[in-house]
Amino acid sequence: TALNDNQLRYSDLSEFDAIVVGPNAYLMRDELAKNASRIRDYVDGGGTLIVQYHGYGYQDRTFSPYPFTYNQPHDRVTNENAPVEFLKPDHILLNQPNRITETDFSGWVHDRGLYFWDSWDKRYEPILSSHDPDEAPKAGGLMLTSYGYGNYLYTGYSFFRQLPAGVKGAFRLFANLLALPVVRIVAL
Repeated sequence: TALNDNQLRYSDLSEFDAIVVGPNAYLMRDELAKNASRIRDYVDGGGTLIVQYHGYGYQDRTFSPYPFTYNQPHDRVTNENAPVEFLKPDHILLNQPNRITETDFSGWVHDRGLYFWDSWDKRYEPILSSHDPDEAPKAGGLMLTSYGYGNYLYTGYSFFRQLPAGVKGAFRLFANLLALPVVRIVAL
C-alpha cells in the first residue's frame, strides 16, 4: 500500500505490520514530515518502521526515536564490493526468515550505501559494518532499536539501487527487515 497524504493524516496505521519510508522522504514529502508524530505513535504502539537513507536534515528533526549524528561529509561506502562485517551474526535480522551470508553481498551495483550514521544513542544496535579500502569501518549503516512496543530500523545500505537491479541478496536481507514484526513474535 502506498500511503497518500490523506491516509497519513487519518488512517489507522496499526493495520500495517511494517511501514517503509523511502530515501529522503521525510525531507521531500511535507505531509510525511507533518505527521512524524503519528508515525512515532505507530511504532510506539507496536509497528515496525524501516527508514531508508536520509540526508542531513533528518538528524536535526524529531523523526528518529533517539538522537544520532552524521559525519560531514557523510559516511558512505562507494565500493559495491566492499567487505561487510556481521557485527551480530546471530541477530534475528541476519537469520530470519533468511540466513544472510557474505554471498548475499555479491553482485551489488554502484555502492554499498550512503548516509551511514557516525554516532548514536546507546539504545541503537548496529548490525553490520562496511568500509571502502583504506578507510575505517562504518557501523552506522543498519541500525535497530525498540521504541515503545515497536521497532525502528534505519538503513543507509542502498536497497533503492539493489532492488531495482534484481540483486538477490539485497532482496533476502530486505525480506528479513520486513519480517521483523513476525519473527520477533515467534521468537518470544
